[in-house]
Amino acid sequence: MALVSYSDSESDSDPTTTDTTLDIPPRKKLRQSDNTTTKPALLPPLPTAFHDLYASTTRVSVRDDPSLHGGRKRVIPHVEGNWPTHLYLEWYPQRNELDVLNDILTKCGTEKKKVHTLLRSDLDVQLPLHISLSRPVVLETDQKQPFADAFERAVQESSAKAFNAIPESLDWVSNAEKTRWFLVMRIKKPPHDQLNTLLRISNQTLTIFGQPCLYTTTFSNSSSSSSSAYKDFSDRFHISLAWSLTAPSIDDQTRISGIDLTPLEESLDIVFSSVKVKIGNVVKSLPLDRAID
Repeated sequence: MALVSYSDSESDSDPTTTDTTLDIPPRKKLRQSDNTTTKPALLPPLPTAFHDLYASTTRVSVRDDPSLHGGRKRVIPHVEGNWPTHLYLEWYPQRNELDVLNDILTKCGTEKKKVHTLLRSDLDVQLPLHISLSRPVVLETDQKQPFADAFERAVQESSAKAFNAIPESLDWVSNAEKTRWFLVMRIKKPPHDQLNTLLRISNQTLTIFGQPCLYTTTFSNSSSSSSSAYKDFSDRFHISLAWSLTAPSIDDQTRISGIDLTPLEESLDIVFSSVKVKIGNVVKSLPLDRAID
């Protein structure tokens, strides 16, 4: 099964600023008595909007130079006036969850081969993980705002709600070009089928703007049960944990197939309460209403 590739190197565009602002309270001084040493409390997690401000790495070259990206090749070439675009759901694991995910990578034997983690950057900075709702597509300048407005309106008018994702299994899958392989954590179908709902919204919007759909090459508004508009793609949704330039061996595939992810249901709190729209370096977060049980 082929996986659509996406990476920081494919999403580079001219630097712009986001319209997101953060109100950061002034730092309070710690008081210490002569006889007691006060230990600072652990800092709370950063707000989601903070990560949107720094969603892209700094571009070091406008040409495709795989040596700058661990051997990765740009799938979408950089063209002035084109805007790499991606629709996705984002998850930022907490510290204890990172420990769990690192343990998974160890069990998968990733330290024995050239595998690059997606949990942290080359500078050891934690990275957010995500579920894709689109391929990496390209919009022209005059399409940017109409596309963002159309997708936001479709999400607001839909029945899509916030939901918890539960890990189901591990797998190795390739991108469409067979240039990279990803170690992914597949997700169980949510109770109210929210992933398929959001995918249909994404594919509908992409089709309007002449862009390819995700997991299907065409989109139909037909009410036929065989239509791609109503097809169940639950077996495709996943969260990528690591990547490699070489295909996994049979031993690699066998090893991960025997790992039971059931215990992770309690140790990982994967909540998706918004949809991300990334156009160039600008990320907009569209909140999802809370589901009513």
